[in-house]
Amino acid sequence: MGTTQDSNITQKNRVGPSTTLAYLDPQYWDERFSTEEHYEWLKDYSHFRHLIQPHLGPSSSVLELGCGNSQLCEELYKDGVTEITCIDLSAVAVENKQKKLLSKGLTEIKVLEADMLDLPFSSECFDVVIEKGTMEVLFVDSGDPWNPRPATVTKVMKMLEGVHRVLKPDGIYISISFGQPHFRRPLFEAPQFTWSVECSTFGDGFHYFFYTLKKGRRSPDDKRSSGEKLERPSINLYQDELEGEDYLFRTNLDELNC
Repeated sequence: MGTTQDSNITQKNRVGPSTTLAYLDPQYWDERFSTEEHYEWLKDYSHFRHLIQPHLGPSSSVLELGCGNSQLCEELYKDGVTEITCIDLSAVAVENKQKKLLSKGLTEIKVLEADMLDLPFSSECFDVVIEKGTMEVLFVDSGDPWNPRPATVTKVMKMLEGVHRVLKPDGIYISISFGQPHFRRPLFEAPQFTWSVECSTFGDGFHYFFYTLKKGRRSPDDKRSSGEKLERPSINLYQDELEGEDYLFRTNLDELNC
């Protein structure tokens, strides 16, 4: 009996899985969502509300990718956005979210089991697409962040192409990430996309990045040279946030500092 208690305490206190590769396993997420009621990746809504509000209105149709057990959709609803569709790959997360929203009377919010790499929506049907840390999963086994594996790039581009497709002609894609601009911009600024790319930050010390991609706003002069060299930035690490699970999703620091 003592051994069981010790095991439970260890499991409870452990931050995240033993390896980030577990994030690629659908069973990991089903098991996690079956016991975990709520978790917010990359801070909760209050930390970036000032950044997201200018892009939303009462009539905005919003798609949230990888809702998990976040309360983001509920916070958006409280702020007057009622046409919200949430998707997640985990059937457990979807069922739990549906029950939770129903218990709160939030029946207007739709929650569907779907893959962000194969969005089951018609073209040009959403004003805003939001993902908070969801795309990071695709980078778990990317290898060198300066030269990610082709398989990783293929998956990321497939996701971005799907987002671009379902956005209305003047739609906005909001990506909340800890992926730094020198890693994300080469993907966001691929030639097949018509969106402009803006980046803001939030967080104390440990910065999170708030990307705003506006479809149809890309300047004809906005062309990144294929031979442009990116300088490796210095990385500053901070206090208690490094002890959270977000840190496990960060780009491999050994590679950044090599």
